[in-house]
Amino acid sequence: MQKVVAIIGTLDSKGVEYKYLKEQIEAHGVKTLVIDTGSLGKPYFPPEVSAAEVAKAGGGDLTELGRKKDRGESVATMGRGAAVIVKELYEKGRFDGVIALGGSAGTSIGTTAMRALPTGVPKLMVSTVASGDTRVYVDVKDITMMPSVVDVAGINRLSSKILANAAGAIVGMVKAEPKSIGEDKVLIGATMFGVTTPCVTKAREILEAAGYEVLVFHCTGVGGRSMEDLIRGGFIKGVLDITTTELADEIGGGVFTAGPNRLEAAGEIGIPQVVCPGALDMVNFGPPDTVPDKFKDRQFYQHNPQVTLMRTTVDENRELGKLIAGKLNKAKGPTTFVMPKKGVSLIAKEGGPFYNLDTEQAFLEGLKANLNEKIKLIEMDTDINDEKFAKTVADELLKNL
Repeated sequence: MQKVVAIIGTLDSKGVEYKYLKEQIEAHGVKTLVIDTGSLGKPYFPPEVSAAEVAKAGGGDLTELGRKKDRGESVATMGRGAAVIVKELYEKGRFDGVIALGGSAGTSIGTTAMRALPTGVPKLMVSTVASGDTRVYVDVKDITMMPSVVDVAGINRLSSKILANAAGAIVGMVKAEPKSIGEDKVLIGATMFGVTTPCVTKAREILEAAGYEVLVFHCTGVGGRSMEDLIRGGFIKGVLDITTTELADEIGGGVFTAGPNRLEAAGEIGIPQVVCPGALDMVNFGPPDTVPDKFKDRQFYQHNPQVTLMRTTVDENRELGKLIAGKLNKAKGPTTFVMPKKGVSLIAKEGGPFYNLDTEQAFLEGLKANLNEKIKLIEMDTDINDEKFAKTVADELLKNL
């Protein structure tokens, strides 16, 4: 069956560029489905989905948007509408991948639509802002950001090559057929940091030997949110949340927070979960000169030139215990918390720079004081990376899968 690429773009202001992109894609033997998101003028060529349809899907009216000429409102409305339409079209099997071009406004519209699609659907955004901080555009989705180098303004010797490359890239994505790997296996989500790697690796090996496929997420904020997005999407059927460090960044002002709703998806959906306090000894910052002055008297450890770790305090750990207990209490499915009493990371065990059993005790006190009886609690006299601990958490999850 012939592949189809959806093209999302403002055909009123970037029509020439989009026509060129469309022709380049079709030259590879791939069909296109054009969705017009322009709100200020007539399209340069006829699309399959009109701007009026997009505006309506976004809760607006194209004529009214054109009259008001409010750029912010237009971008928001067309982004919402494009998201609704691409989701509906993809669910109907109308296209196989999606591409968009643009500056900040076009990138906002295009990526808003792309984020409505499932992980695994090819998504390519050719953008003037692709070389900067793209978190607001990509979020937790597998959006490929490609710098346009020059502005998306006309077809010239450089832009023609960039757009031809983009066409080739999206065509290659939709034509690529991945090798079937573990499609008959139940997916398990696991969370990891460098300082909890031995535990996660051993637990993963145990789960894989039992016939499960384990997806490991690096807990840098995006990692935790990505896992929970996949949980809510129905992909992941069990969770080994060994590394809950993103919550320490949430309360401590670090850069790796996953937001206030971290550690809630598995409980909401009701899938089995085993949770641990992995790396709650640390709050993450960038290089030393990026650490806020208000923390100057705290204990730090230089993980590498780009990452500065700040030790969490007794009070913060007690607060974290209370916070985690409150989240786990709401769980609809089997939930176990496993506590390593001799260190929650490689650098928090005896001999490590963050070794401090008072903080672990404070965490446990905060947890116990607020945890419902329905939540199983296991306390172990090991550090988190002890092989006995890893085997315990893996076996505990296996009991409930």
